[in-house]
Amino acid sequence: MPTECSAKPMGFVRVDGRAVVADFEGGAITSNAGGLLLGATDRAIGLVERFAACFTDGRAADRLVHEVTTLVGQRVFGIALGYEDLIDHDRLRHDPVLGVALGRLEARHGRCAPLAGKSTLNRLEHGGAEADRYRRIAHDGAAIEALFVDLFLDAHERAPKEIVLDLDATDDPLHGHQEGRFFHGYYDCHCYLPLYVFCGRHLLAAKLRRSNIDASAGAVEEVARIVRQIRSRWPRVRIILRGDGGFAREALMAWCEENRVDFLFGLARNPRLVEHIHVPLAWAEHDAEATGRPARRFADFRWTTRDSWSRRRRVVAKAEWMPGRGTKGANPRFVVTSLKATRADARTLYEEMYCARGEMENRIKECQLDLFADRTSAATMRANQLRLWFASMAYVLVTALRRIGLAGTELATATCGSIRLKLLKIGALVTRSVRRIRIAMASSCPDAAAFRIAHTRLCG
Repeated sequence: MPTECSAKPMGFVRVDGRAVVADFEGGAITSNAGGLLLGATDRAIGLVERFAACFTDGRAADRLVHEVTTLVGQRVFGIALGYEDLIDHDRLRHDPVLGVALGRLEARHGRCAPLAGKSTLNRLEHGGAEADRYRRIAHDGAAIEALFVDLFLDAHERAPKEIVLDLDATDDPLHGHQEGRFFHGYYDCHCYLPLYVFCGRHLLAAKLRRSNIDASAGAVEEVARIVRQIRSRWPRVRIILRGDGGFAREALMAWCEENRVDFLFGLARNPRLVEHIHVPLAWAEHDAEATGRPARRFADFRWTTRDSWSRRRRVVAKAEWMPGRGTKGANPRFVVTSLKATRADARTLYEEMYCARGEMENRIKECQLDLFADRTSAATMRANQLRLWFASMAYVLVTALRRIGLAGTELATATCGSIRLKLLKIGALVTRSVRRIRIAMASSCPDAAAFRIAHTRLCG
């Protein structure tokens, strides 16, 4: 039986001689008032409608209660607002602000809520490549992948002269017996190994993969698809591919050389490489011992492997020595690149261009920690891939809010989690009349100024 809550006020410690009482009789109150900004951002970039167009709805039209566009928007907005599980939507389907953001205030059937519950959304997530009698809603994976790149291209008013595409593979730990589950020795757990492609803060690809593969597996196909789509609109843009040592593979480097794409990859050190830079490493040791601080020297040379590379390539080495560590003070690092020395010298190439790839790892953390991209607990890889895409679309939506609405404010570089905490999770009293819906947000909201700026830019 459901719990019967008493309407009797709850008393707390008196303050300044006044009684403090609380109850649950406040009326229609939401904690998601900032969802209005998500709705405005979506209308600015058309994300939900274009995402929903990648789905096929085979349900009977005369019995339809919740359209696919509403289902898709509800899932994306829910993740952005911090609701990672489908079961959360059994309560969210009555949220007035979420209904306003999605344009669904009234239920289409007397026995239904304005928005969908967990069971309907579960059928959306478990749809196949084609609709059948058991799974009426299907999705087109290729169209969804292309949409990420289209949204990236649409975010620019004009074609840039040069872009850097960052590739990285990361672990997605699994705690069940999902399809494609394997143990990964480096991460010391059963996991997936998704491949991400970013350009700055823009997410271009999120590909779910099994973990019993090389980090670069499938990278050539993903990069070829993305580059082809970018060049169809920006034919003259210069593209640089950047990644860690897991992507320094002959197949990917050869593809870049054949398709006018520059690359900058980390290169795993080995005794031959270390021996090749023994002179600059010795000078770095001398400098470190003299100053008592870490010292760096750089080397720039042509290099090839004994049998895996098809040609000689430019390699830049950082010969670093850490004082006070004895023979363990050597800390050499290597990168391989197609960029010429006239484009960047060895120090600039390593310190300013290659090391900047670490910023991509922060973007992955936003996706996984703030937007639940690692919530892949469905039984099949297809459903988990769709869950990853939903989380990734939520990231794209919040990034658009940050780019369009919050530029120049103190939240311009805030993480998705901080934006949710400060701008999206705002308490408000919702009152409805014949002529308007008033959402009275908390007067004490500390980020009301940033909210007003975002509103002006998105709705002005």
